[in-house]
Amino acid sequence: MTKLQDTPHRYGPVSRALHWGMAALFALQFLSAALHWALPRENAWREAFWFYHADLGIALFLLVLLRGVWGLANINQRPSHTGLAGKAANAGHLAIYLLMIVVPALRLLASAGSNRGLSFLGLQIFPPQQPEIPWTQIAAQWHGELGWVLALLVLGHIAIAVGWHHLIKRDGSLQKMT
Repeated sequence: MTKLQDTPHRYGPVSRALHWGMAALFALQFLSAALHWALPRENAWREAFWFYHADLGIALFLLVLLRGVWGLANINQRPSHTGLAGKAANAGHLAIYLLMIVVPALRLLASAGSNRGLSFLGLQIFPPQQPEIPWTQIAAQWHGELGWVLALLVLGHIAIAVGWHHLIKRDGSLQKMT
């Protein structure tokens, strides 16, 4: 089991697989949202990418929860962040993790009260509500807005990992997760 866990010098294979797998899925999720926002209605690309947005979002939410449990189980073994920059890194990671929970939770709340309901891979999670529950639809608006905030934080995370740690400081931080 210890070969799977994190160490103070490097993240273990489970943490790395969850990190990079989720990174790829988040890239697809943000792409689907960007195309949905940028392209006109009834555009084939917009519809093709938007088709999987809900299923992918639920799968990501489940992976976020799994990754959170795994991270907490490894919290004492993980590479540490020290100093003021370390505190900033911890705050940034905390903000990303919180949004990775809050953003899909808001959509789940909105779906529970919507007239469309929600299904995951063909399994109904929430049936359509008739009439729609109006106050739950406020969560749908926050889902979108906070989703873009999450996207910006993720871009900042990438910029710091690649730009600052890998290209400027050359401190090996990126290698701990690759």
